[in-house]
Amino acid sequence: MIRPTGRNEVTVRRHPGQRKAYQSERRFIAIISGTQSGKTSFGPVWLHREIERCGAGDYLVVTATYPLFKLKLVPEMLRWFVDLWGWGEYHASDRVLTSRDGQTRIILGSAQAPSGLESATAKAAWCDEAGQDAFRLESWEAVQRRLSLAQGRCLITTTPYNLGWLKTQVYDRWRAGDPDYDVIQFKSIDNPAFPREEYDRAKRTLPAWKFAMFYRGEFTRPAGLIYEDYDDETMAIEPIALPVEWPRYVGIDFGAVNTALVWIAHDVERRAYYLYRESLEGGLSTAQHASKALSHATVERVVGWYGGAKSETQQRMDWRASGVMMREPTINDVEAGIDRVISLFKQQRLYVFKTCPGIRDELGTYSREVDEMGQPTEKIRDKETFHRLDSLRYVISGATGGGMFIG
Repeated sequence: MIRPTGRNEVTVRRHPGQRKAYQSERRFIAIISGTQSGKTSFGPVWLHREIERCGAGDYLVVTATYPLFKLKLVPEMLRWFVDLWGWGEYHASDRVLTSRDGQTRIILGSAQAPSGLESATAKAAWCDEAGQDAFRLESWEAVQRRLSLAQGRCLITTTPYNLGWLKTQVYDRWRAGDPDYDVIQFKSIDNPAFPREEYDRAKRTLPAWKFAMFYRGEFTRPAGLIYEDYDDETMAIEPIALPVEWPRYVGIDFGAVNTALVWIAHDVERRAYYLYRESLEGGLSTAQHASKALSHATVERVVGWYGGAKSETQQRMDWRASGVMMREPTINDVEAGIDRVISLFKQQRLYVFKTCPGIRDELGTYSREVDEMGQPTEKIRDKETFHRLDSLRYVISGATGGGMFIG
């Protein structure tokens, strides 16, 4: 660690978990640990070293939400880079830390605005609280794109909150032996400053799942997870050859910014379904979306297109006008549609290709809000953001509900 020019030497004491992360040379390093275990305070230390290693240029720091950005991330960055080291100056209007020589920038952002992450080519990145529901797969993919030119490294620091992309795209890859990934897990109590009495109190009073996630940094199935019968380890499969004679169905969730499509193949003999293609795009006209979809249908036997809520009649008419014989889903009630999908998972009749990370992320994140006692309520958390799962609900209700439309 370098010493700050004209200032006192900074001594950094790292506990064993932090030391292990600091010594890791993997490209993607994830600290997945308990609350108040020393995650966020470690991020600036790691990033500072990456800047010293990689030299002048742009670096990226992203947290899950704007409140976290304002109340947690910015103060931590300023404490380290400005107050302790005098490294540079923070420009609040641009959300950028600039080095004193003007040669290096640290761009700070929120995962709730993933388009804002596309503006820089970064040499390294730090993603804080990336396990939160608000830090979606699209933001993680945007960070990776920003690092691709420099093949830059990335540090993730978070407590686990769900079974979404952090587990399927990072933790599971590390566990499978992918040499690009490293995961370091430790408990809240591994931070010497964390009170043992508070740790023991949480263990006595919290539901087991919440204590495991929030104080031990372990993945477990949280209360309220709607598709709890989906097991990514057994139901997410490597792509298989799909016979051309198998009927295909397409589910579509309309949206000017987020139009989602999922494609299902039906093994009629085994009565099994395979979700083999997904997309989530914006900025296209209905005709353009339809044209892209129909390009697949020229070589695949698509027998049913299902999309939209009951009220979205005009959108279905627009798709039909563009050549896609769109039908209203046969089940319009949200809960009834969810039950139909759950039934297939329970019967182990619905599988997902591993090449569809978006739907796998949503399956591990889609949940009901919980009350103050940790019990699920009927309300679905952030329901309007799960576009792929809406498409899945539409297509499964159509594919299994009769009344098939031949298009």
